[in-house]
Amino acid sequence: MARKSTLEMLSCVDLFEGLSRKELQQIEKSAREVNFPEGATIVTQGDEGIGFHMVIKGRARVIVNGRKRDTIGPGGFFGELSLIDRGPRTATVTAETAVTTLSVAQWQFLPMIEKNPSIARKILLELTKRLRHERSSHTH
Repeated sequence: MARKSTLEMLSCVDLFEGLSRKELQQIEKSAREVNFPEGATIVTQGDEGIGFHMVIKGRARVIVNGRKRDTIGPGGFFGELSLIDRGPRTATVTAETAVTTLSVAQWQFLPMIEKNPSIARKILLELTKRLRHERSSHTH
């Protein structure tokens, strides 16, 4: 079975839900594939976040304050907030197996959304939905 194209993978990311094909192509131009060997730390909690990663192959473990929180497989993503603010990473993500990510750095992303405000608006709507869901899961 052939691997999905970068554009097809991006279209499956919740964060980019609602983006047109043309808008996804703008993000695709900024993305790079990055390979991590099994056991490698992809990002470290507390470090400055500089970009977004989507797992396209393999599995990664998400650890918050020393405790396993989740496992991310193909199509899963992390670091979306750092595309906006370069704030500290909220989790450590480690490659459980060899992992390939599709990654976009903030310095590539911000100029792109400045030229394409419709992308920024749609991503903000998705981030807002995720934040509301997160808050409601903590209050119920």
